[in-house]
Amino acid sequence: MSDAYILVVDDEPDIRNLVQEILADEGYQVAVAESGEAARTARRERRPDLVLLDIWMPDVDGISLLKEWAEGDAPPFPVIMMSGHATVETAVEATRLGAYDFIEKPLSLAKLLLTVERALEAERLKRENLGLRRRMHTPVEPIGKSAVMSRLREQVKRIAAHDTWVLISGEPGVGKKTFARYLHGLSARKEGPFIEMAAGSIASGNSALELFGSEEGETIHYGRLEQANGGTLFLDEISDMDAETQTRLLSALENKSFLRVGGSQPVRVDVRVLAASSRDMEEEVREGRFREDLYYRLNVVPLNIPPLREHLEDVPELLAFYVEQFVTLDHLPYRHFTVAAQNRLRNYDWPGNIRELKNLVHRLLILGNDEEIGAEEVESALSTSRPQPPANRVEELEHSLFDLPLREAREQFEREYLTRRLEAVGGSVGKLAKAVGMERTNLYRKLRSLGITVRQR
Repeated sequence: MSDAYILVVDDEPDIRNLVQEILADEGYQVAVAESGEAARTARRERRPDLVLLDIWMPDVDGISLLKEWAEGDAPPFPVIMMSGHATVETAVEATRLGAYDFIEKPLSLAKLLLTVERALEAERLKRENLGLRRRMHTPVEPIGKSAVMSRLREQVKRIAAHDTWVLISGEPGVGKKTFARYLHGLSARKEGPFIEMAAGSIASGNSALELFGSEEGETIHYGRLEQANGGTLFLDEISDMDAETQTRLLSALENKSFLRVGGSQPVRVDVRVLAASSRDMEEEVREGRFREDLYYRLNVVPLNIPPLREHLEDVPELLAFYVEQFVTLDHLPYRHFTVAAQNRLRNYDWPGNIRELKNLVHRLLILGNDEEIGAEEVESALSTSRPQPPANRVEELEHSLFDLPLREAREQFEREYLTRRLEAVGGSVGKLAKAVGMERTNLYRKLRSLGITVRQR
């Protein structure tokens, strides 16, 4: 992390300038602050990767600043305290408040550089471990040797070489996040952070806070955009983002700077944005639910992830991968699929895509007893996983729709309506298009966005 951004806070000019020169010679980006108030300003302008903080200063002492900056048990970045007159009690208090280490003055430059290097490395490992826990069941590289997957991996490699924004599309469960991580890992930003934000999982009205952070007095919350500085921000289900946040995001992407919620000073960022959606974004724009200018800003390079039914030859490899992963990480008993079971699953249409396959493997490993997973067991698992429509489905649907937000209610109705009409015309999209009065291309997009499988019956 030789390009890490370090803030040096010390009221003694000689020490402040010496430390700045030494760190700059090591390849770090360095800013300095001569007081506690200047440190507050510098922290507000840009989130540091590490802070070297003097304890005794004329306006605000370092311990008070450490208390201000703490989020939970520790500040959002490593802090190394510096002092020539500190007591053991002061050092213990600094450590309790989350300081990484304590260095006595006069400074040993060799010890200073070593402590800085260790603190940055510890922070990097903490971030990697957190990311590892989040993606325990996510392959590092998309699985599959089919022609479809081989072409897709080559496409991602070409895209990764250019620092452009990418809009990833595909049905729910196809692995859009896997491809986003894969693209980040191949890019020039691979050493930087990979920060995720699922717009649909954030309560209405909180998107701006999560994305841009907030300021209230001296309390600063760094949002996902700022956390991703120097790396990649992955915005999942971007179509769920509210209109106000869409407008702020567009401004941030155009100006490469933004205001935190409640803030007055712009914060500059250098971030690559990867957005994803399982909806038809062109239709979202046409219907006025998504800003057209933001759509074109994000859609510099489109990347479509095909559904699993279009590369069924990869099913055996995916089964083996997830068996191995659940056995290794979750310590489940090893079981293997017979050839007959694999053949049955290669002839299944996988409406839930790879997510459904992964869940099926997990369930079979948990519930099964024998080392072999046969075709009968697979058939039973598939039949129990399919939702069975109740006799009073219409009445149930009518009541449930009124409890949903408008967009979700409309989507649920469209899925039910088109599924029934598709069954009524024997699976013919051409006949369905005439029956519902839609152009065939638009109808295909709508069916795909709703996750409806098209089969001739």
